[in-house]
Amino acid sequence: MSEEVYLQPLTPAREIPNGVRLAGGPLRFASALLAHRAAGSVQRRACALDEIPPDRLARFSAVRPPFAGVAMDRPSVMGIVNVTPDSFSDGGDRFDQARAIADGLAMWKAGAAFVDVGGESTRPGSDPPTLDEELARVIPVVRALVDQGVRVSIDTRRAKVMAEAAAAGAAVINDTSALSSDPHALRVAAESGLPVILMHMLGQPRTMQQAPHYDDVALDIYDYLASRVQACLDAGIPLSRVCVDPGIGFGKTVQHNLELVARLALFHGLGCPVLLGASRKSFIGKVSRGEAPKERLPGTLAVTLAGLDRGAQIHRVHDVAETLQAVALWQAVGAVTANHDTLESQILTDSEAGA
Repeated sequence: MSEEVYLQPLTPAREIPNGVRLAGGPLRFASALLAHRAAGSVQRRACALDEIPPDRLARFSAVRPPFAGVAMDRPSVMGIVNVTPDSFSDGGDRFDQARAIADGLAMWKAGAAFVDVGGESTRPGSDPPTLDEELARVIPVVRALVDQGVRVSIDTRRAKVMAEAAAAGAAVINDTSALSSDPHALRVAAESGLPVILMHMLGQPRTMQQAPHYDDVALDIYDYLASRVQACLDAGIPLSRVCVDPGIGFGKTVQHNLELVARLALFHGLGCPVLLGASRKSFIGKVSRGEAPKERLPGTLAVTLAGLDRGAQIHRVHDVAETLQAVALWQAVGAVTANHDTLESQILTDSEAGA
């Protein structure tokens, strides 16, 4: 499913008292970038809100319902637990299940709204484990964390793993192939009744970084995610159970990743929560000084703040406590700014009334 006209809210902020609220969250916007794509070219121009059809504007402004019981009118954090021997980010630190369980529980106690458990490394060039290997890695960890009251997300492309994790108490299905890799995934996800996260990935992990190309990275990925949202609707998964993820680092160059972060507000047009997963990704080191994955926390926080400024509701990270600290300060400064703008607006209104 492709659209010919795309809308991207421009400079959403708390400091726009008369703007439209973005996805029911703390930010507002008063104008948008309109992109018209036809015959292989894209024309862009800024437009005012009164130029946007009400139904399109409603997609951006509507309050998102809770996702797996987590409010979407404020940012939340998802902690990453890779039960793998070869993940790019942690080098297999949590391949030991006892360590994975302990670290997942620590993330939950630190304030993560979700703990995302995965048993397949999707680093560039990687090959998947067998189904039995993946099940053996993740199901005991899912079960143990659920038993401790943790809201677990299962990170998998396989329908069998989704079903087993759901039976073990997982609350969310997170599929890097947007429920397209396994022919049974859509049916299993629909029957589970669980919310789903649909991520964009170009090709397969083994090949995705081999000269990735897009006509327009943000618009192409928007179209892909729109088609996967529609596939969910057709399979009986309502929009209230869908979240989208543009897939930072999954078949993208450095420039692609930067463009996706900069244009992230575009994806609110799909009418569901947006997840940003940029934690420790290689483009951070490439933009900076070539830091190793575990040395990319400052860059990760910078990208997280950029995502917050564009209304992303869920932030998937390795460093939960540090990210929550950054989010808390972003919220606190924003609240002060919003209060000042409300006061200034009231002063102006009173002044005009007395004129």
